[in-house]
Amino acid sequence: MDAKALVTNAHQRFSIESVSLPDPGPRQIKVQTLYSGVSIGTEFAVIKGKLNWGPYPLVTGYQGVGIVEQVGSEVTEYAIDDRVYYRNNMEIKSTDGTPISSASGVHCSHAVNNIDGNHAAAKLPEGADEETASTFVMPAVGLNGVDIANPRMGQTVVVYGSGLIGLGVVAACSHRGCIVIAADIEGGRLEIAKRLGADYAINLEKEDIGERVEEISPDGADIVFESTGVSDCIDPAIALCKREGKFVLQGNYGAKPISYHFLPPHSKRLTMYYPCDDGLEMCRRAVIKNMAAGVLPWHHTITHRCSFEDAPQLFDALNRGRAATVLGAVIRWA
Repeated sequence: MDAKALVTNAHQRFSIESVSLPDPGPRQIKVQTLYSGVSIGTEFAVIKGKLNWGPYPLVTGYQGVGIVEQVGSEVTEYAIDDRVYYRNNMEIKSTDGTPISSASGVHCSHAVNNIDGNHAAAKLPEGADEETASTFVMPAVGLNGVDIANPRMGQTVVVYGSGLIGLGVVAACSHRGCIVIAADIEGGRLEIAKRLGADYAINLEKEDIGERVEEISPDGADIVFESTGVSDCIDPAIALCKREGKFVLQGNYGAKPISYHFLPPHSKRLTMYYPCDDGLEMCRRAVIKNMAAGVLPWHHTITHRCSFEDAPQLFDALNRGRAATVLGAVIRWA
């Protein structure tokens, strides 16, 4: 089956290429992609080689929404024209048969997906906006971290870093009735954090976060979610915790070792959490259901949209650091 995909080569150049996908197996479905969501954190860590998801050339993207075009011989749960959301594209080759690494591979006009397993495709809930739902992974990652750390109603939480994952944490903590403090260096992100339920927004370039948190919660925060994925932010974020509080390493810090000072969390007797992945189908469905119900106004996080033909230019600008205003981005395929 021929398709179009956003391909990254070894020189980190981006182009739309004709590719070949296999026919769906007995327990697989073929999907026409409508929208794929861009992760400006993890995807570009893969593109830059900080995370190894396979050799170049590669196709990234791990979140999409589409319409079922074909079902495998043993599939009874899905039908043609069902709307689905998914995280993978199983196998991609160039039209001459050369393998292309499917680094999840969703930035493609079509996808072949399993319907069984942890990252299987699932039906899109009724009423969900297709464009917004295509960015479901980051809020699901945030929800998973919140579910693991279990902040309680009335507790004070600090979300250190208000990128997409941090904003997912903000929304999930707000839904639980927490007092939510969002922190970031970008004022625009903080405005979105307030729309998603943050009670306080602290600009790290203009305010002393230690002093501000002390004003709000003199003993410190009950839980701090370090959501930047930048290891240099771990120690200043730990300093915001109260004694016997909780600290969540919510970001993805890459494959290289990280370090932080032992004594501050040791002396405070902190409990530390290392959430992984997006919480699987329970978290994914929960955030998309909340989007559809209007409880999670995630559309505010989408700052950029483009057709698949223009995706190489967007990715080049992101890769070169020339798109600082991009927070959430969506590629339209059909």
